[in-house]
Amino acid sequence: MGSLKNAIFTFTKAQSSAGTATAIDFGITILLAKICGFDDTWSTFIGAVSGGITNCIINYRWVFHAEGQKKRYVALKYFLVWSVSIATNTLGTRYLSRLMNLDVVIAKAIVAACVAVLWNYQMQRTFVFKKTKEEEPKDK
Repeated sequence: MGSLKNAIFTFTKAQSSAGTATAIDFGITILLAKICGFDDTWSTFIGAVSGGITNCIINYRWVFHAEGQKKRYVALKYFLVWSVSIATNTLGTRYLSRLMNLDVVIAKAIVAACVAVLWNYQMQRTFVFKKTKEEEPKDK
């Protein structure tokens, strides 16, 4: 039962981290697209980059406690997963907003929710921040 509680606690912290990153992502996207008049695609991309950096830092230190892992390898794995996430969010938002004639913010919210559930958390948990046998704590 302790393992399930730990998994739920980690998931909850990851969602909190994702919420913070999403606020930064959306805030920058809205600022650039709606206030500064930038292109929707570039605004979405820049917002995603900003949110991704925020999410990686929070997850490394607070969610997955990956301090024992080499930052270079974590960053490389995160970049691989994040690249798919950025591409999916950017292109998905572009096509959903244009094909369905949705406001960019609504399209971004729909796409971001799908990508978060189906891709980001799963890949971060099982690939990016997964500890190797050497990094796992030894039993006392």
